[in-house]
Amino acid sequence: MPDAAPTEESLDPADWTDLRALAHRMVDDMIDYTRDLRERRVWQAVPAEVRAALRAPLPRAGEGAERAYDDFRRLVLPFPMGNIHPRFWAWVMGTGTPLGALAEMLAATLNPNMGGGEHGANYVERQVLDWCKEMLGYPAAASGLLVSGGSMANLVGLAVARHAHAGFDVRKLGVRAGPGPLTVYSSREAHSSVQKAVELLGLGSDALRLAAVDADFRVDVGALAAMIRDDRAAGAVPCCIVGNLGTVMTGAIDDLAGLADLAAREHVWLHVDGAFGAFASLVPEYAAQTAAMARADSVAFDLHKWMYVPFEAGCVLVRNEDTHRRAFSLTPEYLAHAERGVAAGDLWLSDYGLQLTRGFRALKVWMSLKEHGIDRYARLVRQNIEQARYLADLVRAAPDLQLMAPVPLNIVCFRWAGGGTEETALDGLNQELLMRLHESGVAVPSNAVIGGRYALRVAITNHRSRREDFDLLVREVRRLGEQLAGA
Repeated sequence: MPDAAPTEESLDPADWTDLRALAHRMVDDMIDYTRDLRERRVWQAVPAEVRAALRAPLPRAGEGAERAYDDFRRLVLPFPMGNIHPRFWAWVMGTGTPLGALAEMLAATLNPNMGGGEHGANYVERQVLDWCKEMLGYPAAASGLLVSGGSMANLVGLAVARHAHAGFDVRKLGVRAGPGPLTVYSSREAHSSVQKAVELLGLGSDALRLAAVDADFRVDVGALAAMIRDDRAAGAVPCCIVGNLGTVMTGAIDDLAGLADLAAREHVWLHVDGAFGAFASLVPEYAAQTAAMARADSVAFDLHKWMYVPFEAGCVLVRNEDTHRRAFSLTPEYLAHAERGVAAGDLWLSDYGLQLTRGFRALKVWMSLKEHGIDRYARLVRQNIEQARYLADLVRAAPDLQLMAPVPLNIVCFRWAGGGTEETALDGLNQELLMRLHESGVAVPSNAVIGGRYALRVAITNHRSRREDFDLLVREVRRLGEQLAGA
């Protein structure tokens, strides 16, 4: 008599009707939550009892989907970072959209591995990359890859630059095999991810040369050119220039045309870090400042910032597809590309970056662009820029506020500076003012240090913000400033 068949399990629900009801409840709750954002605090600290609950040990037996969702609503939902709120302007974060969130559910349901193969999701990512090239005026024949964000996009771009300009087979021999140290150049306003990329690529942080900036925080192209000449004369091998299209502190835009000319003269790679500023190119008034982005050898940018799609959605474009692929492609037998079947397809995205396992992040971008169209995104980018100008005008008009830097794009740096308070005391006062803004739940800017002085920094990549939100911010800053100065 044969043995009885073993009991087998899966993770699908025992009752699909119950799951359907819970799923409808989740969608309804999240739509209501998003609809009513303006009525809520931007942020609040996580209380001790919640932190303790979130340190509970690993569950041995499951509690079921409904209780897991109730735990989410109790322990997580009330304590968000706040970046989907209309008055969140810290760092440069996107806001997300309702359809983008639903697209994440669709992508997770299909759950494809985007490393390669013959399936529809692969063609969606190819189309998104083609649309990105078209949006930014980049060559149609260029290569590209969706990545987690600007930091990874910068790493990929610099890795290709290292491969292209080392002068030897750096993948086989390593960076020490060359005739001299490879060097990378940018301004002092470069994002920290550029240094991380240089370090991870084995060049060492000393290989990153940071040039001075002008009064508007744009790179001094002449000073950078002199650094390249001096380093070359000393035996270094200049490899790459990183231009900034929207610096992290002030939103400054480097002279990209000047950098492209310099890169061509010196025969080095030009990488543009356009994490959020690349999409300023959608606004005609910025065409002259952004046009030279199309001359770059590679461009990094984030779709989760000024395209407002949910995290994560970064992108890197590389002008020369063959150079891009040669920097990363490695195809062992178990990843052999076939002519038929699931392993077919002429696009294996794992050949263009570090990841073999990749999520379907392209779907939320694809659906968002289909929902709204690029013209609407261009209007929203312009709206954020005009809101920054509006805030800057409010700051200039207030006798107790001080604008700390130019406002070339969408970032406003200012501080409270009233009451005859001494310069040295203003730093601490504004730092405390920022903490009270956060803790009040009214608004969440971040901070910057401009000319050695502490400032509030309002970075506007938020499609939900209105001018009334900036009126409220200025009123609160002035009120808190007076309160703190009086104390």
